[in-house]
Order: sequence, then C-alpha cells, then structure tokens
Amino acid sequence: MSVIEIQSLVKTYRMGDIEVRALRAVSLTVNEGEFVAIMGPSGSGKSTLLNMVGCLDRPTSGAYLLNGTDVSKLNENQLARIRNRTIGFVFQSYNLLARTSALANVELPLLYAGHGHDRARGVEALRRVGLEARAGHVPSQLSGGEQQRVAIARSLINDPKLLVADEPTGNLDTRTGDAIMEILQTLNDSGMTIVMVTHEDDIARHAKRIVRLRDGEIIFDEPVAEQARATPPQEAAA
Repeated sequence: MSVIEIQSLVKTYRMGDIEVRALRAVSLTVNEGEFVAIMGPSGSGKSTLLNMVGCLDRPTSGAYLLNGTDVSKLNENQLARIRNRTIGFVFQSYNLLARTSALANVELPLLYAGHGHDRARGVEALRRVGLEARAGHVPSQLSGGEQQRVAIARSLINDPKLLVADEPTGNLDTRTGDAIMEILQTLNDSGMTIVMVTHEDDIARHAKRIVRLRDGEIIFDEPVAEQARATPPQEAAA
C-alpha cells in the first residue's frame, strides 16, 4: 500500500523576473514501511521535495497523494491538521524550546492537537528513544544526541503514519549519528514509514532505498542491497 504517491510534481520559485524550477515533473511512490533516503548536491531539489512530502510547501503543479488524499488541494487548516496528526518531523537543528523540559517538549504536539498534557504518553515516547530518565532536563542539560532523541520522541507522540527527517545527523559526530540512525532503523523495523534527506552516503546506507536528485529531477532510485546496509552499532559489537 502506498503512503506517498507523487505525480509529475513541479515547483517553481520566482526571484524577481527570474523563474527557478526546483522540481521538474518529479514522480515518486513510497510504500508503507519503506525507509527512503533522498540525496543530491546543493540545489538539486531534495529539500524542496522533502518540504512537499511533509506538507510544508505547495507544488506549482502536479499531485501529491498522502494515504490516498490529494493534499495539494487542501487548505491551510487541513494541511496543519495533517502535519500534526499524520506526519512526524525531525530536523537537523532539533527545534526544542530552550527553557522547557524534555517531557514538555515531547508533549507539544499533543497541545497543538488540543489533547492537553499526557505525561504517560510523553514518558512512553521518551522510553522508545531510551531517554525516559532525562524527562525533567532542559535542552541545555542534554548532549546533541540526547536533544535529537527528544526531537524524535516528540515526532512520535501522535503516532504518525510517516516520519520525515531533514539531515537528522547533520549536527552530530559520527558515533552519535550512528546511534540516531539505529533508532530510526528500529522504528522502521516496527513498521514506520520514513523519508529522510541526507548528504552523507554512510547515513543513507541505513535506509532501504536511495533516491538521488539532480537539477530538480530524479536520476537514481534503487533499493539498498541488504549486504550493503549499515549495521546498527549493537549488532556490529555482537
């Protein structure tokens, strides 16, 4: 079953009298339970495509079906509802509230959805990323890797169907980045559909499929061979 079905998607930006076509009739299908890494050089359109997938931007033309719904035709309120309830977001810069505890940061999407505080759900989300013991700490008391784990827990709080990750290891050292990717692999193994942008080949090998863009077009779309996939740290140590 397809979670994402993109059909001839075009995105054009205007810069004064100049038109910049960031995406050129891109078509892409992502099935339930896939883990897709989107790669490409600067200006290739990978971030634009991820913004479309995450319902953070609208296409100039073409269609984007998310779980069968053409989201390119929805209004802003409907898009906001989908972003809050259907999609989980993980960003390179974590985007945590500086003076708010890890638990409260994780609970934020619940508040936006009108559900109020739910400590049990927040602690369970932190447990899934191995950070329940740090629930009361503010971001400045956490390492970069711990902050990213809080961000992942926050993305899971509303049980999304799709996880969108934008350079999730970009601010982390190699060992910490591998630990974050182990968490994403575990989520994917449990059935979570993940679409991730990265510029690092080693990080992309944690995915099950790699899509490469150049000049707004897909030039490569292939599965990652099982023997080529990055090995989670605990398996490597076994």
